[in-house]
Amino acid sequence: MNHDSNHSKAFIILLAGMMSLVALSVDAMLPALVAIADDFELANPAHAQWTITSLFIGLSVGQLIYGPWSDAVGRKPPIYVGYLLFIVGSIICVLSTSFTWLMVGRVLQGMGAAAPRIITMALVRDKLKGAEMARIMSVVFSVFIIVPILAPAVGQVILSLSHWRWIFGMLLAMAIVTGLGFWRGQEETLAVEKRRPLSLKSFIEGLKFLLAERSALVYTIVSGLVFGAFMGYLNSAPLVFIKLYDQADNFALLFALSAVAVGAASLVNGRLVLKLGMRLMINRALWGLLVLTSVFCLLLLATNGVPPLWWFMAYLIPAFFCVGILFGNLNSLAMEPLGAIAGMGSAFVASISTLVAIPIGSVIGLSFNQSCYPVVIGFWLVAASSLLLIKCFDKTSAEAEQSASA
Repeated sequence: MNHDSNHSKAFIILLAGMMSLVALSVDAMLPALVAIADDFELANPAHAQWTITSLFIGLSVGQLIYGPWSDAVGRKPPIYVGYLLFIVGSIICVLSTSFTWLMVGRVLQGMGAAAPRIITMALVRDKLKGAEMARIMSVVFSVFIIVPILAPAVGQVILSLSHWRWIFGMLLAMAIVTGLGFWRGQEETLAVEKRRPLSLKSFIEGLKFLLAERSALVYTIVSGLVFGAFMGYLNSAPLVFIKLYDQADNFALLFALSAVAVGAASLVNGRLVLKLGMRLMINRALWGLLVLTSVFCLLLLATNGVPPLWWFMAYLIPAFFCVGILFGNLNSLAMEPLGAIAGMGSAFVASISTLVAIPIGSVIGLSFNQSCYPVVIGFWLVAASSLLLIKCFDKTSAEAEQSASA
């Protein structure tokens, strides 16, 4: 019994470490963006955001590959390749002599981190089911929520003690430790008889299936829109808090407050979604975000786009609570009709939503103009367009049902 308990704890710690690699790779870098722009003498400090965007580009490509690949060859080989790519990318980042080489390293980091991020879910599904699976996943996701809260503080501590390159050194060390832990402590979980052959035909058929399922496609796009606004905030946060509000020392704390709101929303959503349903939760969260942002836009007009910091935080915390409600529900609704291609469907949904988010987040980040306007207007546009897209889909679906019954 004690042996099983220890094994379960080790499994949870390993999964949490593997899944946290993406969050650490994104959020630990945020306090360093201003320093990176200065070191590489970037003409526009906002261009430092490409250290975030390039990681998501690699992540979107990797997510599309690893899910179907792991279904065909087992879980371990793709994870080994992912770790190798991440380690190579981290080394390139540490040794980068130009901003271009830093971007190359970040793309490789993203492609590599996609493997443990995507396949850890499959590892749990392979090993467990029912209440035990839910227990393990709840613990893992609790850690996954905590990491983005603490990651900027980790980056800020490293930055205060040494050069920003040591943040990549920390990521390299974490990849080596969790990779070795996976190699030594985790057996293959997908039996040979349960593997599915990987072919271009099956890939194309899976994509056609997703595109034909309008509900899945609509909620995947809406998920990408919301993630795009969130990415725009990630890209802009160092410039807003450090440059605009001169809060370099408090950046990690201010960022953590908004991250806590996302985590709190996940807990509240778990209680309410069974009573209200995912669609109603999404509708209320989008309307809440739209109304809240509309009111705050009036405050922006009254303060020339630079409200007092506490006003801005008073807006961000409930806004991110709405975003936290949206994240899990949108992904679940996107996956709901894709049971026949669950593994590949998960890869498609994750990759397409990220590809939708990347240009939105980039535009918001590059639009920084010494004010809070780009971030706030980005949230308003995303909330409004998401509500419009869902309303059009619901109307079309209702008309289709009426035609079918007639």
